[in-house]
Amino acid sequence: MRHLLEIDDLTVDELHRVLDLATDLSPPRVLEGQGMALVFEKPSARTRNSMEMAVFQLGGHPMYIQAAEIGMDVRESVEDVTRTLASYHGCIGARVFAHATVERMAGEGLVPIVNMLSDEAHPLQALADVLTLQQEFGDLAGRTVAYVGDGNNMFRSLALAAGMLGAEVRFTGPPGYRLPEADRDRLAAAGVVVAEFDRATDAVAGVDVVYTDVWTSMGQEDEAAQRHRDFEGFRVDEALMEAAGPKAVFLHCLPAHRGEEVTDGVVDGPASRVWPQVANRMHAARGLLAWLLGEAADGGSGA
Repeated sequence: MRHLLEIDDLTVDELHRVLDLATDLSPPRVLEGQGMALVFEKPSARTRNSMEMAVFQLGGHPMYIQAAEIGMDVRESVEDVTRTLASYHGCIGARVFAHATVERMAGEGLVPIVNMLSDEAHPLQALADVLTLQQEFGDLAGRTVAYVGDGNNMFRSLALAAGMLGAEVRFTGPPGYRLPEADRDRLAAAGVVVAEFDRATDAVAGVDVVYTDVWTSMGQEDEAAQRHRDFEGFRVDEALMEAAGPKAVFLHCLPAHRGEEVTDGVVDGPASRVWPQVANRMHAARGLLAWLLGEAADGGSGA
């Protein structure tokens, strides 16, 4: 049984296949007559809507479940919740605080588990990101992606996806927010080497893609004032996009804190691809589920 907890749960060939299936507008109805449990410890407009529509397009019934309804490790253990949901559903998606939660769910081996976000990874967003870049550039081999901000879960998944597809990956952020050593090792194991820069203008020079995320993620609200001070100088504004060059495009996983990590002029400007990126959340999720519950379940990659 296969799961998707992070991008490198896929081989390069499997990643290509998932992206191919994401473009199939008549996908196999691999969830026909089945449900998919969508567990949300953290709310999200894009994740809920994209996943529910992807499940529907594959013939299934999505079931949105809030944290209070199941109380993982409060009313019941993660394992017992997983066993309960697997009694009704053909697949479980979970948007959680701790990555260990989705690892424990997958450890039960009952139905495929999809990580819809954890503190360590955001693979569904990264699939949508590289799908958007393929639509923009075609083959990503030789393209350069610069990430400006926090070396967080979003960056790790993006770096894995883009790097596995042959892109050069750059990172820039303030001291104290750089990549953890464990993430550097994991990226290197997937064949992805990240070039790190002290100055945002140096990191974006001549790149194809400038990507940023919020300075303060959900659950970090108490750190907001300090983070706002620390990240000054790493805002993506019109001047930074000009430094990247006239052909560079801008991505953001949203929601954007306009005026903090990015200006209105960039989000709404001609280089922005954030709305195709949003739409691709649904297509990427559909492609992943079509592969995970179809070809992968049958024992082949389809590549």
